[in-house]
Amino acid sequence: MKKTLLLLALVAAPAFAGEGKWTPQQVLELSPAWLKAQGLQLPPNKLWDPKRGTGLLAGTVNTGGCSGSFISASGLIITNHHCAFSIIQEHSSPQKDLITDGFLAKSQSEELPGKGSRVQVPRGFKDVTAEINGAVPQGADDLARYKAIDRKQKELVAECEKRPATRCQVATFDGGVNYTLVDAVELQDVRLVYAPPRAVGEYGGEEDNWMWPRHTGDFAIIRAYTAPDGASAAFSDKNVPYKAEFFFPLSTEGVKPGDFVMVLGYPGSTYRTLLADEMAERQARYYPRMRDVLGEAIRILETEGEKDPAGKIAVASQLKGLHNAYKNAGGQLAGLKRGHIVEKQRDTEAATVAWAQKDAAKWGDALKAREALLAEQQDSAKTFDREFLLNMSSRLARGPALATSVSRLAMERAKPDLERRPEYMDREVPRIKDRLEREQKNLFLASDKALLHAFVKRAQALPADARIASVDAAFGKTYSEKDVSAKIDSLYAGTKVLTLAERLKMADESVGQLAARRDPMLAFGMELAKEQAALDDTRDRRQGASSRLRPAWRKAVMAQAGKPIAPDANSTLRVSFAKVQGYTPRDGALYLPQTTLTGMMQKHTGEEPFNAPEKVRAAAAAKKFGQWVDPRLKDVPVDFLADADTTGGNSGSPTVNGKGQLVGVNFDRVWENVANDFGYNPDVARNVNVDVRYLLWQLDQVEDADSLLRELNVRKGKPVAKEAR
Repeated sequence: MKKTLLLLALVAAPAFAGEGKWTPQQVLELSPAWLKAQGLQLPPNKLWDPKRGTGLLAGTVNTGGCSGSFISASGLIITNHHCAFSIIQEHSSPQKDLITDGFLAKSQSEELPGKGSRVQVPRGFKDVTAEINGAVPQGADDLARYKAIDRKQKELVAECEKRPATRCQVATFDGGVNYTLVDAVELQDVRLVYAPPRAVGEYGGEEDNWMWPRHTGDFAIIRAYTAPDGASAAFSDKNVPYKAEFFFPLSTEGVKPGDFVMVLGYPGSTYRTLLADEMAERQARYYPRMRDVLGEAIRILETEGEKDPAGKIAVASQLKGLHNAYKNAGGQLAGLKRGHIVEKQRDTEAATVAWAQKDAAKWGDALKAREALLAEQQDSAKTFDREFLLNMSSRLARGPALATSVSRLAMERAKPDLERRPEYMDREVPRIKDRLEREQKNLFLASDKALLHAFVKRAQALPADARIASVDAAFGKTYSEKDVSAKIDSLYAGTKVLTLAERLKMADESVGQLAARRDPMLAFGMELAKEQAALDDTRDRRQGASSRLRPAWRKAVMAQAGKPIAPDANSTLRVSFAKVQGYTPRDGALYLPQTTLTGMMQKHTGEEPFNAPEKVRAAAAAKKFGQWVDPRLKDVPVDFLADADTTGGNSGSPTVNGKGQLVGVNFDRVWENVANDFGYNPDVARNVNVDVRYLLWQLDQVEDADSLLRELNVRKGKPVAKEAR
């Protein structure tokens, strides 16, 4: 019956195309006739073959917080410039500033390794709902329930990862309606091949971020390597390019308004399954507090970074992430208000309640679950301020964050592996050590001290019943600028946490060994870690309650809707079907769906953030367009819009046409669409993609990257595009 409803709904409602981040399993249930009507020119089994783990979706990789896709048989992966930024920063210095100047490897021997960079290639998906639910003891309280589910997930992952080079996870859908074991091959050697100058990759900067029209070349090319026998291996000079079974050929015809496209990738988190009151809490408290705290951190990093060229490079990655989160929070607030999303959710919720009350015998548990979830939300709101600040501590000053990280690792290591928090299990230790090493590039003493000072000042302003004990013990309960500054100076002067070699030693030490160091930063980090661990226990109980209650409510919501509903994003592989189209952001304004090189040059001011590189300006002025002119636009296309259902994590997602050819790379959403995380609005739901022809123009006419173009099966003057393979 469920499958019949899905097929009927998709055949009958072509407008349904934009909404939905569909799982590979759901894709297999879509009507071939509906997909063909949308514009898919391939057989549906070319999207995903569960028996072999192949298809378009198999060419879409997880790059760790971002997405990417294979574009050659020899391991080349295209993603966003901002997704490869950590590798770019890692190899940058004031003397060799790859962030500013960009990078192009003339040969494979010149490609730059990324410390800790990994990619995951999807291999399979298995429904494990029965196993998870069966692991919960009868009568278990919410904390015991969480622990039982958590342990079973770890056991399933451990069994899955007995195979070499395998990375698995158990993903939760609809709050626990379904649990799926996700199986992927993990490649450990990832190297930078090409990154444009920052003035291309970030053209428009924060001023244009989340906006339209855009003229940003947010692309980069990396390459995955393996051992000579094809096995996944850490970086080695002996490694060889990964042999990709599936890769996306590059389209040289591009797109035009009305064209069908698909966005494939790993969207992070959306919140459409929340109750209206839960959404209202985020609107009233969470996002305003994000704007407040992150805004202050951004001002500190920018001010201190401008005083020192090396410091500016050191804070670049952290600053980039904070800017994005800060502006996202503003967009969420604006979108929630403009779209009346909470009010609409309240109306939808009320309709489900009224529907369920008509058959209380069947749906009574769902109604009770909703009431209990509301009570849980109200209870957690009472401790919001303290919890928020504790959670933010890891995003601010790096010194305390690193001290806390090694302390938590030591605390968790004392437990059996299956009883640890997932992020501190043995399987995560190599990642933790990579991060501890990579953070050395992000350390800048002046900004770090200022960030910690701001954090302490906020903590000392908390009410008496919401204090952070570790801050009170280290800095006192009453704020004094002079005293706090002196104590921070003492912390940093007496610590070895910021020394790479010592920090890596700390990562292997016990709680007792760390305490014996008598390091003041470590001592502060250890106390902060204890409070974070206690907060984790509180969250675990809440999660246990949610896993008990939310599935009953979600089943009622889905039954009442009478149509398929794609689950909230949870960093697992999805596909969204879309059309290339513009939109009307406000009364009297119409945005076209494509931008051009000419438009980019019209924005050029010679000053950041609109300071196009000289070699780009020269090629544009000389009208060196090559084969990359769009015949309709009579110009080189730069970016385009579609109505794909995307969110964070879709950065770097391949945007492909009905033939399975890559036509672009997703990198953003428009401002009016940021609150899409809470509800899809077809009028403004637009994702922003860089046109692959702009990449090819850069490689061809600006960089003279003949060798790379040949590898991409593009000859100068004679581009070639085949169907996906």
